[in-house]
Amino acid sequence: MLRRFTRVLAAACWLLAIAAGAESAAQTRLPGPPAGPPAAPQAATRAEPPARPPAPGLLAPPIEVPTRTAQAAADTVKEIRVEGTQRIEPDTVRSYMQIAVGDRVDPDRIDKSLKALFATGLFADVSVQEDAGIVLVKVVENPIINRIAFEGNRHISEDTLTAEVQLKARTVYTRSRVQSDVQRIVQLYRRGGRFAATVEPKVIQLPQNRVDLVFEINEGDTTKIARIRFVGNHKFSDSRLREAIATRESAWWRILSTDDNYDPDRLTLDREQLRHYYLSHGYADFRVVSAVAELTPSQDAFFITFTLEEGEQYKFGKIDVESEIKEIDASKLKPLVTTKEGETYDAEAVEQTIEAITFELGRLGYAFVDVRPKVDKNREKKTVGVTFVINEGPRVYVERINITGNVRTLDKVIRREFRLAEGDAFNTAKLQRSRQRIRALGFFEKVNITQVPGSAPDRTVINVDVQEKSTGELSFGVGFSTAESVLGTVTLHERNLLGRGQDLRTGFSLSTKRQEIDLGFTEPYFLDREIAAGFDVFHLRSDFQSESSFNESSSGLTLRAGYPITEQLSQGVNYKIRSDRISGIPTTASLFIQEAGGTLTTSSIGHVLAYDRRDDKLEPTKGYFLRFGQDFAGLGGVRFVRTTASATQFFPITDQVVFSIGAEGGNISGYGGDPVHLASRFFVGGDDFRGFASGGVGPHDTSTGDALGANNYYIGTAEVSFPIGLPSEFGILGRTFAQAGSAWGIDDSGPTLADSTAIRTSAGVGLSWKSPFGPVRVDLGIPIQRQSADKKEIFRFNFGTRF
Repeated sequence: MLRRFTRVLAAACWLLAIAAGAESAAQTRLPGPPAGPPAAPQAATRAEPPARPPAPGLLAPPIEVPTRTAQAAADTVKEIRVEGTQRIEPDTVRSYMQIAVGDRVDPDRIDKSLKALFATGLFADVSVQEDAGIVLVKVVENPIINRIAFEGNRHISEDTLTAEVQLKARTVYTRSRVQSDVQRIVQLYRRGGRFAATVEPKVIQLPQNRVDLVFEINEGDTTKIARIRFVGNHKFSDSRLREAIATRESAWWRILSTDDNYDPDRLTLDREQLRHYYLSHGYADFRVVSAVAELTPSQDAFFITFTLEEGEQYKFGKIDVESEIKEIDASKLKPLVTTKEGETYDAEAVEQTIEAITFELGRLGYAFVDVRPKVDKNREKKTVGVTFVINEGPRVYVERINITGNVRTLDKVIRREFRLAEGDAFNTAKLQRSRQRIRALGFFEKVNITQVPGSAPDRTVINVDVQEKSTGELSFGVGFSTAESVLGTVTLHERNLLGRGQDLRTGFSLSTKRQEIDLGFTEPYFLDREIAAGFDVFHLRSDFQSESSFNESSSGLTLRAGYPITEQLSQGVNYKIRSDRISGIPTTASLFIQEAGGTLTTSSIGHVLAYDRRDDKLEPTKGYFLRFGQDFAGLGGVRFVRTTASATQFFPITDQVVFSIGAEGGNISGYGGDPVHLASRFFVGGDDFRGFASGGVGPHDTSTGDALGANNYYIGTAEVSFPIGLPSEFGILGRTFAQAGSAWGIDDSGPTLADSTAIRTSAGVGLSWKSPFGPVRVDLGIPIQRQSADKKEIFRFNFGTRF
């Protein structure tokens, strides 16, 4: 009994041990799915070693082994659905997603996809949801702009506003871009002085998710400058400093100017102009502490206050030129220095010297030079010593010249004015000269030239941005002068014909004493060379009855060409053929006039040399101008040699007072036995010799008083122009003058002929006004020395305009 119980107990223990071993094997050999990414499918089906077989007669229960395939499929993106698109393809939306079909569902990547879709700017709203591996993307597309319009703009054209805004027709509408364009328009009006301007965008819904965008503009009034004040100025008065800056105080006479409108950019320019003004007067320590613009509570005006620190006035100390380049002899460059020791320090004069030395070295073949002033400021002695040091500059070449902004003007018209060409050694002075030449064309409102690095460290790219202006003129003129009474003109003038830089002019003028019609054409670069070639055709009828008892009719053709020899020296050559007819001679006229009646032909060639060193051709304040010309007639008709010469020097006394002294003279001589005809002589007086009538100086017939002209003449003039206390915007200048000269010598002789070489002199005062209606000039001249036959003219008035 005991033995049987022992066997049963051993069998039970054996069975329990077998069961425990099977369970342990199942737990260690069949792990569950990992926490990381799902394993490859083949890994889930690999073979496992069999478990230990149960003992004979015992059946082990079946064991279910789980696989990872079903669980991985539940965490994978099965599909990306896109809803709400109209114009945009669903695949385009999916291309911006950061998750794709087959990727594991990742909330972080779904969030990045949402942000990426918003960043495209194509959608007003985006939502992304995921459910059981299905990613649903719902979008609301931004509308497309059908049209952009502006309402309420009177002072700024629609073209200007269209160019300013970034949104365009057929682009995507977004609120952020609209607000950005609103700010752009507001800033544009503020630059024009309209700080009260407001802009309200309106959206008009259209079918097919399109909109019209309308900017409703309330321009408001211009914000004027009520007052400009200066704090800290002891050397110069407020009124003088106001003339030195570009901004002006508002006044009734500035109705045609915008300088009294507040402009932050102009205020920045004013700071620089004040600095330049003080530095040119020796105040080397000057600085603008602040420039504050305060808007009035009514927002219709600004108060501008400049706070200054003038410092002490300096004089030039020792001036020298040194060269770090062995081949350059600095002593030969010293005559180019425009400053002298002991003179008031002038920063502008220093810049002029640098430019002059750079130009001269460039002319001598030294392209890579760097001229820099080494300044030695002595605060105790109040002197500024300047040494112009010539170093070898960096070797930089012009890689490319880019031209933009020229819609009508051809590129070559701008390029040919450049003193630099692609591939040349870069030269700052030549670049500045190029800018001056392009501006002098008169074709552009603005010329901006900038430099950017090229494709290599020794390469630079020059960018030229221009803004074109109208170059065509159809003008009608009316005027009055004491010499010609009422006069009128009609002129058609195109200065940039077909964008080629050619000049075409035709005009007609009519007065009580003169009728003229003319046609002229100029090609500034004939045969692509720097030769200005052209022609003039004219017909002129003049009434000289009051001066010389005859009428003159002239018709002719002139062929001309001009070319520069250097930057300042130029020469012109011409061929002229003309026919002059003297008629309308009364029986009471001088016998000398009656003998000159009839028609004569003149065929001549001529040349003119001009040397111009003036700082401005229209309103010079310093520099000089020389001119020498000759005409040789004899290729047919009358025969003579005419020689003329003139010279004028300008000296700035102060910023606004200019003294000038000049002289001119001429001689005409017949050859081959031919006398000089009446129509070819010099008639002196009027505008060129004030105090005397036109033709009032020179040979006269005492029996009739007729002027006969002269074969020789000279005139010397000394003049001072100055402001008369009125604001500079008026454009009114006063002047005082003194003149001396004479005209004499004709081939005729007789008892009634008055011909004297005696000097004549006159003096007087005058006014010139650049009025909105045209230039006005008034002169009051008093003859001091004259001959009895001379005709005087105390008052002379000229006025003309175009409209």
